[in-house]
Amino acid sequence: MPLLLLLGMGLFAAAELPEGAAPAPLAQPGFPDRLHAYVWLNWQLTPAARLAEVVGATEEQLAEVARSMGLPAQPELSPEIARRAYITTIRRNWHLLPYDQLLKLLDWTPEELEYTLREDDFLFIKLGNLKPKCEPLAYAPPDDAARAGAARIRAVVAEAFPDGLGGPADDPLFGFVARLSAPPAADEPAPPAGASHFEPRFSSSYFALYGDPLLAPLDDSFPDGYLERLARSGADGVWIQAVLYRLAPFPWEPARSDRYAERLKQLGALVARARSHGLGVYLYLNEPRTMPVSFFKEHPELRGVDENGYATLCTSVPEVRQWLRDSVATVCRAVPDLAGMFTISASENLTTCWSHFGGAKCPRCAGRGGAEVIADLHAALREGMDDAGVKTRLIAWDWGWRDEWVKDLVAGLPKGTTVQSVSEWEVPITRGGVSSAIGEYSLSAIGPGPRARRNWAAAREAGLPVMAKIQANVTWELGSVPFIPVVRSVAEHATRLRAEGISGLMLCWTLGGCPSPNLDVLAEVGRMETPDPDAAVRAMAERRYGAAAAPEAVRAFQAISGTFPEYPYSGGTVYVAPQHMGPANPLWEKPTGYAATMVGFPYDDLKGWRAIYPPEVFADQFEKTAQGFFEAARIMLAVPPGGDARQAALLREDARIAEACGIHFQSVAHQTRFTLARNQLAEAKTAAEAAPLMETLETALRGEMDLALRLYAVQTADSRVGYEATNHYFYIPYDLAAKVVNCRDLLERWLPEQRARY
Repeated sequence: MPLLLLLGMGLFAAAELPEGAAPAPLAQPGFPDRLHAYVWLNWQLTPAARLAEVVGATEEQLAEVARSMGLPAQPELSPEIARRAYITTIRRNWHLLPYDQLLKLLDWTPEELEYTLREDDFLFIKLGNLKPKCEPLAYAPPDDAARAGAARIRAVVAEAFPDGLGGPADDPLFGFVARLSAPPAADEPAPPAGASHFEPRFSSSYFALYGDPLLAPLDDSFPDGYLERLARSGADGVWIQAVLYRLAPFPWEPARSDRYAERLKQLGALVARARSHGLGVYLYLNEPRTMPVSFFKEHPELRGVDENGYATLCTSVPEVRQWLRDSVATVCRAVPDLAGMFTISASENLTTCWSHFGGAKCPRCAGRGGAEVIADLHAALREGMDDAGVKTRLIAWDWGWRDEWVKDLVAGLPKGTTVQSVSEWEVPITRGGVSSAIGEYSLSAIGPGPRARRNWAAAREAGLPVMAKIQANVTWELGSVPFIPVVRSVAEHATRLRAEGISGLMLCWTLGGCPSPNLDVLAEVGRMETPDPDAAVRAMAERRYGAAAAPEAVRAFQAISGTFPEYPYSGGTVYVAPQHMGPANPLWEKPTGYAATMVGFPYDDLKGWRAIYPPEVFADQFEKTAQGFFEAARIMLAVPPGGDARQAALLREDARIAEACGIHFQSVAHQTRFTLARNQLAEAKTAAEAAPLMETLETALRGEMDLALRLYAVQTADSRVGYEATNHYFYIPYDLAAKVVNCRDLLERWLPEQRARY
């Protein structure tokens, strides 16, 4: 992300890199010291010359460290890695390097890193709102102990990976980008013709780049081949994030809008390209964005409520509302064919004074209340569209709205505004004897739920159209696969939405834009005159895999949809448990003391992982969930290859995704049992108390080692596995190899030490 780009974003002050509590860093398990961990963790991502420069070594010195652990010579690394995996690089070095060395590793300015930590999908929150206090890492020749530790790692690698690490991968990191960007081949059949009952049905890009996307080459995020594939999967739109002061003049500080005309030109070009594939473009608005408190020294009359050094542009001030109106009008005049804009007006970033529920602190907004202020925001946006004379759709997403606001809020929305609700919200569930309700992001429960129905009813009473936000492909129940193949459940959900009278769908948030059987079956239900989920699954399977293989594929999908409702869902679990990392998450011989972070570091925070579930129930439920995916993979892989090579390859590819899902879920069960037994072992007083705990620990370690090897094979065959757009790679193949090293170390060193205590 070049500095010039950041200056266009409005970053003018000197960088202040956030630190938070700055605790002591954790040592990477299984490695003799920080230098060896640094080389191993970065060998697949960063050229050796850069690695050497950071720690004051020569390339040959680091190559020798790599060889001593059994790593191969570093191949030439694709430039795609630096552009698309910077979050992966930041995360893996968070406990290794201080900020100055991290900046050297990334080849970034402090301003670039500050912006990324604060604005790239809440990255600093994902990293725990803290930066471990790392001492500078300087190269020194390894001592005898370090060389012996490296030799042990090399022996493990030689045994576990007899063909070596890092050989010619079937699918190198980010290999999927080129595949999905290429135009569909001539032998790829087009989907059946026929209009869909659902309109709109828009998706995010599976591999969008963040930052300031409308100044970046949009082929990076929305290449024509990918747009065509998305359209063939049944979508009729794509969405992209937007910030109004980057798209229109900002009168109070014009420099913040530098290059806005370039962005609008880029947006217009994207709209035209997308239309050529039958897709509309939607902008995501979370407005008005806050300003640093220093901004209000010159403009105190605009200031609303404060939070963490920023304050709102109060929308009860007429000048702010006029700016919103004028900005939207500027966008719509420049891009009149823009399909729509959708809003999040509570939660996410602080925007209006009531967006984080603190409007009572604003003397102007306190008496108006959240419902009136948020409805008024949408009125300003609609007025801008009307001023421009366009037919752009305005969609008000009820994300974060308080229940007590809804009736008055929707009654105050401008005429024609579509009200969008999360379909599965508040679906009641009982898992492992524990009763709760779905909050968001769920494929293990089928909507619509009570909250969506209430909000749709209120909108209809106010004479407004409605639509549903769903996750058709993947959720935070497991975010590191391209899709969770609950095909039968997706078909059932779509059928229920049609019965509910829902005719528009937002298909996903930032995760979920990969063409898949899930999207295919959703499109099938949308085309049917009389929706039938079983018929839709059969038709999709026949088209995707061929008539001979379809019955077994249907049976596999039934196995998955039959067991995924065992998933121990809770709002805490989906964000902080280790399912996204799977067996790439290390096992720790002693408690780390770190709390798990939102889709960042799970650590060993069992209490945080399990949320409302007892630990034994939590492990059992994940194991039950895994079994359906393993069974589905077994069924699909047992189908003899048919005459159509493309269809046979798709069946094997989808079987690998089912296996990957099962591996991640089974790993959570292993990690839970290991961590629970480790904690209990510390309290055990007798050999009789310790013996079953030792057995549990050994079983979990051997199980995790096996899963890491299996997932290594899956990821090297399919580079989509482990990736998610806003987190980049949760793990890469060498992380899975490191887990094997970690488990062998605990089995051969730590566990005998524990047995010797009794």
